[in-house]
Amino acid sequence: MTTNVGNIDRVFRFVLGVVLLAAPFVSGMALFNSTIVTVIAVIAGVVMLVTSLARTCPLYSIFGIKTCKA
Repeated sequence: MTTNVGNIDRVFRFVLGVVLLAAPFVSGMALFNSTIVTVIAVIAGVVMLVTSLARTCPLYSIFGIKTCKA
């Protein structure tokens, strides 16, 4: 796969991934009392971290979006 995620996008995805992974376990918010919401947050967090580290996003590829310079 070609790189299609730029540096600013990578940082944003990484931070969002960490927040989504941590929120259900440390926030104490009533929203995360539901198992399904916790699972969705964890899956979304993992996806954000993987796309950040891999520097490629499958949805960006489908829609032809590139946030990197090269």
